[in-house]
Amino acid sequence: MERPGTLSAFERGERPLGPTRAELLRWDRELVWHAFTQMAEYEPFVIERAEGCELFDLDGQAYLDGVSSLWCNVHGHRHPRIDAAIIEQLGKVAHVTSLGMSNPTTIRLAQRLVELSPAGLEHVFFSDNGATAVEVALKMAFQYWRQCATPRPEKTKYLAFDSAYHGDTLGSVSVGGVARFHEVFRPLLFEVVRGPLPDSYRLPAGVAPVEAAQHYLGIVERLVREHQDELAAIVIEPLVQGAAGMVMHPPGFLRGVRELATRYNVLLIADEVAVGMGRTGRMFACEHEAVAPDLLCLAKGLTGGYLPLAATLATRRVWDAFLGDYASSRTFFHGHTYGGNPLGAAAALATLDLFTEERTLEGLPAKSARLAEHLARIAQWPQVGDVRQCGLIAGIELVRDRSGKIGYDWSERRGLRACHSAIRQGVWLRPLGNVVVIMPPLSISLEQLDRICRAAERGIQEATIA
Repeated sequence: MERPGTLSAFERGERPLGPTRAELLRWDRELVWHAFTQMAEYEPFVIERAEGCELFDLDGQAYLDGVSSLWCNVHGHRHPRIDAAIIEQLGKVAHVTSLGMSNPTTIRLAQRLVELSPAGLEHVFFSDNGATAVEVALKMAFQYWRQCATPRPEKTKYLAFDSAYHGDTLGSVSVGGVARFHEVFRPLLFEVVRGPLPDSYRLPAGVAPVEAAQHYLGIVERLVREHQDELAAIVIEPLVQGAAGMVMHPPGFLRGVRELATRYNVLLIADEVAVGMGRTGRMFACEHEAVAPDLLCLAKGLTGGYLPLAATLATRRVWDAFLGDYASSRTFFHGHTYGGNPLGAAAALATLDLFTEERTLEGLPAKSARLAEHLARIAQWPQVGDVRQCGLIAGIELVRDRSGKIGYDWSERRGLRACHSAIRQGVWLRPLGNVVVIMPPLSISLEQLDRICRAAERGIQEATIA
């Protein structure tokens, strides 16, 4: 106990020692409830710092970030340009609500997104993660049909695709289609019209690859035609269904869905949370097929992987349906405390600036080509059923029977075993069931990409040994 009149340890500027390594690991195992993780089996993996495309654990061990810290890091960790933008914004204001007020940084970001996005998307609603961006789009589409120029209040349903993933809020789960994740919540969910998984690998019997898009579109058209009077919107992950196992849609499918939505007077919601921000080789996946949706959802890479921020972009047609005087109650009664947060907006503006300053998209073809070379080699392994790629997004599917396209039972954890092997080699990868995912930051070097692919290949070899 200190004597009266003496300075306390705090007043003397002394700081208590931080927790020990053992304490951190114990607290992480016992106190932190990790997402999509069975905590009874969890082994702590604690990252203390990062630099560029590398992560460093408590012991200083380096790991290449082979999945962009869950598909969100774009220009690398601790990029000085983004760090500086956040620090500068901290010197002004850290948070301003979007409920009836705004700030210059968020306004500038809205203008940039409208400038960059597909034609017709002229209004931006900010939230804080991918699921909420989709939730916003679902609610906007629902409300739109109740108060547009020619109201259609019976249009209350959504067409979504099998094995789709749109987040983990109840609305986004309802339009999702990954039963293993969400079946337990079935009683809480609303009904959707379920379209086919437009898979380019496991095609229906008798359907050739060149016929795949038209085959799937034929099914979608029958569903839309049958339910057009009750459909508010079609919800789609453009080009690639991520959590389904990096399933690649056949070329032309996205464009065909856009045409069907227009023909049958249904809104189109494009969920680009995972595939936007340059992942596919273009800023937005929709650009590959010249598609402009009615509502576009962005998150993950929007801030370069730094801070939670999401955006739902809408057309003037949608926006106009919400305008009116106070008494009309046409307001969009939805909001998030941290929606449009200035720190996140500052990080996002710096992220967008870097695409131009570092010519990020121009550098992707060489990296995509190097990734394709590795995938072609890995595809020769007998336990690899399929390799699929779109830009710097890749999935390697492990199978028990290659000719029959029969996968391993999920309980065998083949993909997880392959990724654990990669971690032992200093590369952090995370699987989707039997699919080993490679999705590094766009700033990855060719040499680093080589290391990631070699680690994945060795991991696959080890994981598929009987």
